[in-house]
Amino acid sequence: MKIYVAGHRGMVGSAILRNLQARKEAGEALDLIVRTHSELDLANQQAVRDFMQTERPDVVILAAAKVGGIHANNTYPAEFIYENLMIECNVIHQAFAAGTKKLLLLGSSCIYPKEAPQPMREDALLTGTLEPTNEPYAVAKIAGIKLCESYNRQYGVDYRSVMPTNLYGPGDNFHPENSHVLPALIRRFHEAVQSGAQAVTIWGSGKPMREFLHVDDMAEASLFVLNLPKDIYQANSEAMLSHINVGSGIDISILELAEKIACITGFKGRIETDPTKPDGTMRKLMEVSRLANMGWRARINLEEGLTHTYCWFLEHEADFRT
Repeated sequence: MKIYVAGHRGMVGSAILRNLQARKEAGEALDLIVRTHSELDLANQQAVRDFMQTERPDVVILAAAKVGGIHANNTYPAEFIYENLMIECNVIHQAFAAGTKKLLLLGSSCIYPKEAPQPMREDALLTGTLEPTNEPYAVAKIAGIKLCESYNRQYGVDYRSVMPTNLYGPGDNFHPENSHVLPALIRRFHEAVQSGAQAVTIWGSGKPMREFLHVDDMAEASLFVLNLPKDIYQANSEAMLSHINVGSGIDISILELAEKIACITGFKGRIETDPTKPDGTMRKLMEVSRLANMGWRARINLEEGLTHTYCWFLEHEADFRT
């Protein structure tokens, strides 16, 4: 089976590739195809067409995307909507034109309305206003879902979508300004231990609740959904509501998360909150019963995942200082 993994250098794409490589080493007949951005610009329609016509993959896993935090989304909204729309349109359409029957699109929990009831169900999609700070990115991801559903309806292909919660793990972004909350806290507490700081301050009240999923769990869930028999997948979804939430189903306050990271990094000082800084949405939790009914649940608990991620950070710390 010829499988093209788009975005294999990103945190999720690299985890999926590791999983597939392990399966190949275990004896599965897999031909894994990857291309770097310099080798293939997914926003270039002709380049993607030529690639797909030459390779003709049996399966496409679309993990490539332009991603970033609140600051990046606010600063470069045009790039976020344009590049993500182009990547999805090019890859999905040209995969279809090359005869690809199975495709998996990786999305984001930001597709759901800002005021969606918690936990967020798949049918909350398009029921309300999106979070303004990342609306262009969210609109592009929603378009990707609808592209997959539309090609399924019109052409009878099997294109599926999974929507992950907040992901973390090896390959995460630990940049001091542009990273998400979990890797940012790991770096901050680690540096506090190194410098002998007596206190670490976290933004906001520490009360907002967030859900986290280890990227290796996300890789397993993605391949689980991809490989589900079509009748089982269709029995648990609808033609125009086919995306599947992927999460742990468990959330934790930011303050509790900070306390766990302090313990793992060996920080013994005070954890202080800064209520002058914004809290953001008070709760974001995915409703994951649809995937659980299909037979998959997260297996890596937060403590295990944090320890694993911190060990990876220590092994690659020099890379983050260059």
